[in-house]
Parts: sequence; C-alpha cells; structure tokens
Amino acid sequence: MITLRVLDGADRGRIFGNLPTPVTIGREEGNVVQLNDERVSRYHLKIQEDQQQFVLTDLDSTNGTKVNGEDASLRILRFGDIISVGRSVMLFGSREEIAGRLVEMQNGGGPLGPTLVPEDLQRQAVQASADYEDNWAERLNEAAERKIRVPPELPPKLSPLQAAQLCEVLEFCHVRLREVLASMKTEGQQKRVTVDEPQWQNLVDLQWRLAEYIRTIAEPKDE
Repeated sequence: MITLRVLDGADRGRIFGNLPTPVTIGREEGNVVQLNDERVSRYHLKIQEDQQQFVLTDLDSTNGTKVNGEDASLRILRFGDIISVGRSVMLFGSREEIAGRLVEMQNGGGPLGPTLVPEDLQRQAVQASADYEDNWAERLNEAAERKIRVPPELPPKLSPLQAAQLCEVLEFCHVRLREVLASMKTEGQQKRVTVDEPQWQNLVDLQWRLAEYIRTIAEPKDE
C-alpha cells in the first residue's frame, strides 16, 4: 500500500491513500491515479513493489518524470521523495511513513548504521509526525540532503553472472577514478587541486559511460 499527496498542480491538496501496487499515474481514466494536467501523459508512470522496495518506472512519457528534482526513468522510491510530472508535484508516503524514515536516518539507520526495531521506530515516528507538522518542508529538505550522503544499497540475490558483471562495471569506474586522483596536484597554500587534461577527459568519459549504463538499464532494448 502506498500514499501519494499532491503538493502542487490542478489536483493540489488531493490525497491518494492506501493504494495497492502496482499504481499507474496519468491523465487517462484507466489510471489508478488520474491527474488533471495536460502536460501529463495518458499513462505517465508506474510504481510497483519488488522485493519490498518501491520502484518507479517512467512509461515513455512525453515530458518525463523527476524525483527530487532529478530526471528519473527508473528509480527506487523512498518515503519523502518528491515526484514531479508535468505541472503536478506529488509527495510519496504518508506523514507517519516519512517521519519514520527521518527518525531512522537520525538514529543512524540504513547501510551506514543500526536500524531501529519496528516497535521503537513506530513509536518515535508517531511522535515525530506531530513534531514535524509545523516545518514539514524544512524537514523534507533536510532528508533530501541526508539522502545524498547515504550510499545506496547493492541489489540483493544477484546471480553469479550478474554479480560478476556488476563487479566489472564498478572496477572500471574505480580504476578510472583512481587514475584521476593520482594525477591531482595541489597548488601551494591554496585549497585547490589541478588535474592533467588527459585525466580530466577520462573523468568526462567516465561520466558519459555511467549515463549510458543508466539509460541502458532503464530502457533495455528488445532482444
């Protein structure tokens, strides 16, 4: 079950609560969430559950989808994420779910620290939900900033071939970054470093390859 709250757009103020997945969002009547927004495609995006994670997939929409301000064709959603489609802005998760995520982050939960047991998390989340009522936007911005510093988890249950392929991709990125870091030189007392132009081009090439990997995974070509 997921909850979506419309923060801005023609449907501002509407709450779509306790929706069973999968959930499609678009302008057409056949969607679970129908938005009155001419810039939203007929069938714009889908949210589904996979291994207890919520996954957003853009359905080749005309104007695209953004999550927390970044273009997203395929993205794992977390409570508190902001989804933008057309002129509409939606908040993913109920107040309690978002508060629970903030509490867990503040207690060092996730890949970098311990996670609260469900009973403690629920108890603190209820209190946090009331405490955050007055400055919700500020808390969401704080959560977004914290999220950037928390590395994503690796996909579980990879096959041996998938694990080997992922290791090759990560090793390629690691070696390229190591070469760039090794070429850096400091300039006197200034807090500034310089990079050789060939290594800078390697870094730009790496960014391009990562963008290509992301696009290929999000939009696989039919066999």
